[in-house]
Amino acid sequence: MMRATTIRLTMAQALLRYLDQQYIRIDGQETKFVRGVMGIFGHGNVTGIGEALERENTELMFIQGKNEQGMVHAATAFAKQRNRREIYACTTSIGPGALNMVTAAATATVNRIPVLLLPGDNFASRHPDPVLQQLEVVSDYNISATDAFKSVSKYWDRIVRPEQLMTALEQAMRILTDPAETGAVTLALPQDVQAEAYDYPKSFFERRVHVVDRRPPAKEALIRAVELIKGKQKPLIIAGGGVLYASAEKDLIGFAEAFGIPVAETQAGKSALPWNHPLYVGAIGVTGSLAANKLAKEADLIIGIGTRYSDFTTASKSAFANQDVQILNININGFDAVKLNGHNLVCDAKEGLQVLTSALKEAHYQATDQKARIQSLKEDWDREVDRLYAAEHSEGLAQTNALGVINAWIDPTSIIICAAGSLPGDLHRLWRAVHPKTYHMEYGFSCMGYEVSGAFGAALAEPDKEVYAFVGDGSYLLLHSELLTSLQEGQKITILLFNNHGYQCIHNLQREQGSDGFGNEFRYRNPIDGKLSGDFIALDFVKHAQSLGAAAYRATTAEELKSALELARKELISTLIEISVVPGTNTAGYESWWNVGVPEVSTSNKVVKAHERMKQTIDGLKSR
Repeated sequence: MMRATTIRLTMAQALLRYLDQQYIRIDGQETKFVRGVMGIFGHGNVTGIGEALERENTELMFIQGKNEQGMVHAATAFAKQRNRREIYACTTSIGPGALNMVTAAATATVNRIPVLLLPGDNFASRHPDPVLQQLEVVSDYNISATDAFKSVSKYWDRIVRPEQLMTALEQAMRILTDPAETGAVTLALPQDVQAEAYDYPKSFFERRVHVVDRRPPAKEALIRAVELIKGKQKPLIIAGGGVLYASAEKDLIGFAEAFGIPVAETQAGKSALPWNHPLYVGAIGVTGSLAANKLAKEADLIIGIGTRYSDFTTASKSAFANQDVQILNININGFDAVKLNGHNLVCDAKEGLQVLTSALKEAHYQATDQKARIQSLKEDWDREVDRLYAAEHSEGLAQTNALGVINAWIDPTSIIICAAGSLPGDLHRLWRAVHPKTYHMEYGFSCMGYEVSGAFGAALAEPDKEVYAFVGDGSYLLLHSELLTSLQEGQKITILLFNNHGYQCIHNLQREQGSDGFGNEFRYRNPIDGKLSGDFIALDFVKHAQSLGAAAYRATTAEELKSALELARKELISTLIEISVVPGTNTAGYESWWNVGVPEVSTSNKVVKAHERMKQTIDGLKSR
């Protein structure tokens, strides 16, 4: 009697069995690729994927999310912290449940982080149309809420027949495991099709290993890169996130030391070098250090390694002022490698640095000796950081002082998470990272609300380390729900909530461009003038965290902050510290510029003058 070569399963059951058998191999090390599924159930997934998760005998862990956007942020942070070698999938119901994931999908895609999204969708059969929460587009009835994911996904598909799952998952895994193309992958799953059965080939559920080969640079491209570097005397390296994802930290250090090249860093690349390395010059661009920004202006060659060159990295393309400057981009992604009209070396960062180091040594290349210049700039910047870390303010605790206390106090192997507000700028400039992967900043999308969710995801990824979420009161109010999930899962995180009474980062930017300040502080409406100009709203974040079951403390001085940090470290559960800081005590400037667009016409003379300053800067850049 012949053995059956197929097995009858629902589409949802087949999906989970397939995901449970996916592995990834890099440098000979094999890892289970899909750790589990995060989800919030509703109609559209509870009787499909929900039933399959309940009944199927897989190793996939299910984590109950509290907000659809938040759980995708957590999944993204998990994958980022694991260097994109492990992921969680995320499932939701149709309609608002699905659409709540769109912002987080964009966050993952912009940052080149893999996440698998499985939103429920309208009935493919259309028998009960319109179902609850169904979006009806009368001009095209094939469109549903999940079409919104198309612009924010690296791969999108809708499974309207159960057998379509097989080809869709092959393409999904191709994108998710490709370091050059990865991002959010969305498979829209109609409510009825999830429960429909099909005779799937048993071979579809066999163990699959996705081998990620490190891509070497092309021979001719390597020759061109060597010739370019040989003709330059003052190169500057900009280390991006690709250095960390490729585990190329040691290779970067070896390359820089071999040729005496200073290293600046992007938000995603920070911690690739320890802050006290003699060639480390700090953050680059709008949120950069004075040392890095001065060297960027002088450099005749920028070597970007694994960076996507945002406007913050390039200071809106004003950072590189040398008339003879050229760009060399070492990047696994061809799209990023050609940016800024750069010479491109499309390859894995680790592989590229190794072969480039060897080739330049053979060519006996050495940059101009900048040791004294680098040391002088670095010492000046270190003194500036010391000054800001010790800064006192007559009205209370300065934000930079609070950061100094935290940086000095916490274990240097701890992971810090941040994403939005004034904190990313201060952390990028001032934070002294010692170990790789301890600085986790989402600044590709700078998505408010990532911080608490991301801390939970990072704690899942590295449960043996302390994880600290740096978050402003604005971002915390926007999205803090996965604090509850961290308590539910027993994954401790510590939330450092900087309370400055509003969106002070944008408030500062607003006033710098001529505004008197409008709509960015958390104030009561003034009954006299009808504006939001009354007293600050009194919020008690300590009681709020405690109401969810977390431990919580309050700090208004440096000494109270030290005490709170000590108490928080002893806690076994997630903890929040509300830190009251004086608005406007963050950092800014350091010979950088950000083009934000200022109105040419305004009733305010201050705004018109700000526009004129902006135009002068832009005209100056055009004349280079």
